[in-house]
Amino acid sequence: ANIDTNSRLCMSSTVAGQKRAFGEDVVPGCYEDLELADLVILVGSNAAWCHPVLYQRLLKARQDNPRRRLVTIDPRRTVTAETADLHLGIQPGTDALIFDGLLHYLRQQDRLDFAFLETHLAGYAETLAAARERAPSVPATAAACGVPEEDLARFYNWFAHTEKVVTAWSQGINQSATGADKVNAILNVHLATGRIGKPGMGPLSLTGQPNAMGGREVGGLANQLAAHLDLERVEHRALVQEFWGSPRMAERPGLKAVDLFQAIGEGRIRAVWIMGTNPVVSLPDSRQVRAALARCEFVVVSDCEADTDLAPFAHVSLPALAWGEKDGTVTNSERRISRQRAFLPAPIEARPDWWILSQVARRLGFGEGFAYESVHEIFDEHARLSGYRNDGERQFDISGLAGLGLAEYDALQPIQWPVNARTPAGTARLFATGKFTHADGRARLVSPRIDDLHTKLSADYPLSLNTGRVRDQWHTMTRTGKSPRLSQHQPEPYAEMHPATAARFGILQNSLVRLETMYGEAIARARLTETLPPASVFMPMHWSLRNATAGLVNALVNPLTDPLSGEPESKHTPLKILPWHPAWQGFLLTRQLLPLPALAYAVRAAGRRHWRFELADHHAPPDWRAQAQVLLGYPTAALADANKDEWTEFQDSQAGRYRCAWFREERLMGCLFVDSAALPQPREWLGSLFLQDRLDDRDRHSLLLGKPLSGQDPGRTVCACFGVGLNTLRCAIQEQGLDSVLAIGHVLRAGTNCGSCIPELQSLLAERG
Repeated sequence: ANIDTNSRLCMSSTVAGQKRAFGEDVVPGCYEDLELADLVILVGSNAAWCHPVLYQRLLKARQDNPRRRLVTIDPRRTVTAETADLHLGIQPGTDALIFDGLLHYLRQQDRLDFAFLETHLAGYAETLAAARERAPSVPATAAACGVPEEDLARFYNWFAHTEKVVTAWSQGINQSATGADKVNAILNVHLATGRIGKPGMGPLSLTGQPNAMGGREVGGLANQLAAHLDLERVEHRALVQEFWGSPRMAERPGLKAVDLFQAIGEGRIRAVWIMGTNPVVSLPDSRQVRAALARCEFVVVSDCEADTDLAPFAHVSLPALAWGEKDGTVTNSERRISRQRAFLPAPIEARPDWWILSQVARRLGFGEGFAYESVHEIFDEHARLSGYRNDGERQFDISGLAGLGLAEYDALQPIQWPVNARTPAGTARLFATGKFTHADGRARLVSPRIDDLHTKLSADYPLSLNTGRVRDQWHTMTRTGKSPRLSQHQPEPYAEMHPATAARFGILQNSLVRLETMYGEAIARARLTETLPPASVFMPMHWSLRNATAGLVNALVNPLTDPLSGEPESKHTPLKILPWHPAWQGFLLTRQLLPLPALAYAVRAAGRRHWRFELADHHAPPDWRAQAQVLLGYPTAALADANKDEWTEFQDSQAGRYRCAWFREERLMGCLFVDSAALPQPREWLGSLFLQDRLDDRDRHSLLLGKPLSGQDPGRTVCACFGVGLNTLRCAIQEQGLDSVLAIGHVLRAGTNCGSCIPELQSLLAERG
């Protein structure tokens, strides 16, 4: 990369926003750069959903100063784009090209900082020439990227005439087979204009993991040693070997994640230890990942959850601590190291990862090198290594924190590295002097490869599959999927597509569709929206086989990776999509936590005092009562009598409808609704019946009707923080004349906590006109 990839710019994180939320004072510093910028560009980032605290800070800064602008660049018009001043809905794979075009435009408009280029950069002549060749004009670049010429010209003009610019990118850039090139293209425009290391300007990676920086600092990559030392550099290997007193050192990088599991599948790796991740859900071509682990001779899994998709592959399971049970340090995006102190007691058998690793190492005969008794000792060694023979060449240096006593370590206040004898109070801003971490002190302009999708669309696979997050879930839903509050917003897997795409393939809104790629298939609920280009389909990544029998999106994703970063091409896989016509569809609500039934389509979501299942299958059973009682876990006749269980049902065989409910002493235990098509019945209102200890005759009658005879169905949850439903919001907006998000918050509290629902609230206000 242009800048040492082990370094990070001094940029904003959510820390300041979180401090404000708790009423703490925030000392002005470099974490204010996002607020100081007059132009913020979000590339491949749905920050409103994925970084909601930071995103609300951006909106607040723009509200405070209307001159500030927000630009989003993404094939999808996400909820983040809805609040932007300009959205560029580029074609997939053209991210680097749009910044190549910007670089050439800036040169044409004499907006490059040639004094900075001459003094602080190398390789810029070749990069500028390549940008001119690939993106010779605004019209040519706009046509290649699939955006209106006037919108692209407006974006280029804003960048050229705005000094304080921050360009932030996330997984839409990183998760690509050319992700490193796309990042280089972004860095090029900031380096070429000297907009780096200064207040309110610079590039920023919005990471998808909360301690990504900390993991890299300690060597948490296949090609890194601890303290940001490079495994492929002889002098760095020698330095670590000498410091540790190691008899030998690895001389080649290890395998990155996708390559690692390919090697396991080929039998080249026969034992693997997997810690705190769920690769059978999160890695591309996940069915091959499962096949590889099934044949692996020895699989060890360290996790804080016992029941995951990965657990059945483990020969040995080690119970580890969860985040709130851990003690140590974390580092955020602005290089700020903070003490993390456990706020929950450790479960009886669970242990911290460092302790588990040390105990295994001791039993393998390496006790002398792993004689740690506390995190304090490990941190001290880490700090000493960072400063070992470091004459300023390496930016990561926390030697000023070496030698802390236990009390000092426990009381450590957040501090930004470097922290050493020259900067004992930490360093607020890197690169302010224009000195970079290459040996000659100069950064590099690196010309990206020509943007090209390595896997092409075809007659067999005419659509592009894009994957990503939803608002209220995290990764593979191992823990967030247990939360009723977080499960109501998006309760089942879905496939978003343009109405023109749906019409082309005969797909209706809310119908079930079958998605197929060269690697696998999935079933999801169709959502028609004009926020995607016609050749694109978006499907979220969270559902595993633990909570959806056919919603595993990474069964579809191709395993092609970036040759430098090893990131997979998660944002583009050629796809075909077809209507899926099951013999029946239905949903089941139950007070009991039941396993997923063996149906072609089954999805489980947590509700308040109940669980919700969406169901569909190829064949209808001959006896619906018998099938319903199996699905609901209804007891035997003798046990049902003893429990005073009661079964009530309604069936219309000709219309293909069946409904039933199970009561125990007038308390609802479960219900099943079946139809030959998608069911409009209000799940949220039916779920609220489980909060009652007794249902009267009116409630029972309402239940089988599938609608409330009195009161209102709150509708799908929009605000997860306060459980405010869609119908409740629409009714309040209409009847009380609410005309702003602030007014909604005053009446219903929606939008007043994390703020991630604010874009949807704004859309509801726009409906009212």
